Amino acid sequence: MKPSQAWILPWLLGCGAIGSDPKVDGEHAFGHLRRIVAFGPRLPGSEAAAKAREYLRRELESYGLKVELDRFTAQTPRGPKEMVNVLSVIPGTEKGAILLASHYDTKDIGIPPCPGANDGASSTALLLEIARQLQASSANRLSVRLAFFDGEEAFEQWSSEDSLYGSRHLVEKWKKEGILSEVRAMILLEFVGDKDLHVVRESLSSSWLVEAIREAAKDLGYSQHFFQTSESIEDDHRPFLAAGIPAIDLIDFRYGPAHPNGVGAYWHTAEDKVENCSAASLQIVGDVTLRALPKVEERVRAFAPR
Repeated sequence: MKPSQAWILPWLLGCGAIGSDPKVDGEHAFGHLRRIVAFGPRLPGSEAAAKAREYLRRELESYGLKVELDRFTAQTPRGPKEMVNVLSVIPGTEKGAILLASHYDTKDIGIPPCPGANDGASSTALLLEIARQLQASSANRLSVRLAFFDGEEAFEQWSSEDSLYGSRHLVEKWKKEGILSEVRAMILLEFVGDKDLHVVRESLSSSWLVEAIREAAKDLGYSQHFFQTSESIEDDHRPFLAAGIPAIDLIDFRYGPAHPNGVGAYWHTAEDKVENCSAASLQIVGDVTLRALPKVEERVRAFAPR
């Protein structure tokens, strides 16, 4: 999807629908990160994953939000696995929704395990804090749907069948329920806690969403942290792109010292721990996301079916 550039000036001038410049509390989000990591590796079906889900449910309900536990059975190389997406919605006043998403599971790397502080906990923690701020502002015209995916990680070798279990399931579920057609855009948070924050420009992300984030980062003086490099990344936004939903993946692909894997030395290792993450990075990505939401809302409202 490459929309005409004619919409850019009107929606930049007309922003301001969601909230009155809400901002996240980076330290509050970092507290979520610490608590989620403390549950242990969040492998699908594990006790730690169940504790993380219960934590998400309690937090979202404490903000006044209703929570849906979307349970399903995924067919994996290790047999059937029970998984659970955690879903919620901040209602708007008009038809249509923007989806904000993360995944909370961790990669099974054996012993020692991967704590998943950046890869799973950072984006999950930040999404909780964004939800708190949006619910408190109560000014969004479009609904904001929240999805915390289970089963993003591959069990064996990453492939179209062994990965993205939660997001692939949700696309199909929402197609059947008629919800997917209401989703106008998706913003995926991933790897947002790295102390040395450099969010890459994911090459298949929708160009107009990239520009909305780029403009928001510029507004806040954070341009140096966004889109200095470009990578093609398989992630939970891909099933939504394949279904025709504009989507963007906000991911700091270089986590830790340089490594031949291209992702960084801390990725999928025991070094993906709290000490290598930063409240300041959560603050930056959170504030940029919140700053971009009115731009996204105005654009999708302008082009929504009448």
